[in-house]
Amino acid sequence: MTAPFRSPRPARRRAARPSPRRRPPGPRWGLRIGAVTSVLLLAASGVGHAVVTGVESGIGRVDAFTGMSNRPGGGDGLNFLVVGTDGRDKLTPGEKRKYHLGGAPCHCTDTLMLVHLSADRDRASVVSLPRDSYAEVPAHTDPVTGRQRPQHAIKLNAAYAEGGPSLTVRTVEHMTGVHIDHYLEVDFTSFMRSVDAVGGVEICTVRPLRDSYTGLDLPVGTSRLSGGQALQYVRSRHVDGSADLGRMQRQQRFLASLIHKITSSGVLLNPVRFRNVADTVLGSVRADSGFAAGDLVDLGQAMRGFTPSSSEFTSVPLRNVAQPVPGVGSTVRWDPVQAPKLFQAIREDRPLAVHRARTQPRARVVDVPPGQVQVQVGGGSARPGPDAAVARELHATGFATTGASGASPLGRAPRTVIAYDPRWDRSARSLAAALPGAELRPVAGRGPVMQVTVGHGHQAVQRVRAEEPPQQPGGIATITGDEAVCT
Repeated sequence: MTAPFRSPRPARRRAARPSPRRRPPGPRWGLRIGAVTSVLLLAASGVGHAVVTGVESGIGRVDAFTGMSNRPGGGDGLNFLVVGTDGRDKLTPGEKRKYHLGGAPCHCTDTLMLVHLSADRDRASVVSLPRDSYAEVPAHTDPVTGRQRPQHAIKLNAAYAEGGPSLTVRTVEHMTGVHIDHYLEVDFTSFMRSVDAVGGVEICTVRPLRDSYTGLDLPVGTSRLSGGQALQYVRSRHVDGSADLGRMQRQQRFLASLIHKITSSGVLLNPVRFRNVADTVLGSVRADSGFAAGDLVDLGQAMRGFTPSSSEFTSVPLRNVAQPVPGVGSTVRWDPVQAPKLFQAIREDRPLAVHRARTQPRARVVDVPPGQVQVQVGGGSARPGPDAAVARELHATGFATTGASGASPLGRAPRTVIAYDPRWDRSARSLAAALPGAELRPVAGRGPVMQVTVGHGHQAVQRVRAEEPPQQPGGIATITGDEAVCT
């Protein structure tokens, strides 16, 4: 096994609580967790200590840290391990049928996320940990038999079933070298009720999303999801070939939208609405005993200016997404070079994403990644000036351009024209999003290369990107919260 990543910093108990004058973001959980971290840690904003103390008393407590030793040293900032469990016991039979939640729960962690709040509380970094990640749980005492178990291989989500929250925390710390300050746990029921309590959440998609296993059926565009529909969205693994990796990306987009809904709807500044939402959430929440009302108040006061752009989302860089392990099954293996870099950035309290300036226009999300769309640019004349400029701009936003071709066989046109083979219609629509006002013209037999004829009324090229987060230098794919919410 690869040696665990250890922090070179000296051990510290935890970062100091932030000053009430500072403004931090809140953590994120794409799934059941989003409700907890965003409501519990964000919703304290502007709400008095008495109200927070009242709702804090409803949090279930769990022993997540007692008896732990050999822990990584603490870094700057505050780290949460937020997990979603496959608990469905409190759902009604009708809800289970409607949202495809039949069968017995696995008593494991369905979602795991490492949430880092920066020391200055200006940034929240959320790292999705694939549930099928190959892990080696440390030696521990079996909570059922009382017998000692040696270190052994396992899937990461199975650590919960084998040793509960404590073994889960120990395993994540062992794998990442990141000191966990707090543990939060939510189940299906809490997630659904929480989304309903805030009035639903808007989700945008550039392609239809259907999954017969969960019952998910979303059209292209914007949809407002109820709690049950949101659960279908964040649970779906059979929408396309991306399986659990695509599911984690949808969870990240959902959490960004949930944070946007909560921070923009007045919940944080209305004690009555906050109390109603928090009471709903806390019915199924469990947290470590050290997570108390004081933490909620301190964090909440610093979060009054929180916006989706303050958050950033990523997943652990992977080397292999289907490596068989005898006695364990098909596992996900982390990249031995890039994963340590990611966790080092967390320990050193460094941003993971490139945060764009507020004045910079957002990139429009498209179905087909620009890098997969082949484009040749040619105007209606032999003068290459405008054509070369458009080709450069398309290349700058990520399209696979072949340069300007000079005179176009279509001749001069009053507006820009995109000639494309109907078999590549999805690629053509993605290209058209970058060329506002362009006419799509199907031409059978063209093949995969799009032909752009620059017209007299050409506008500036619009930045576009795929739904999947872009790969950053160093191999870490990230996205900021404002890039994930609906425009």
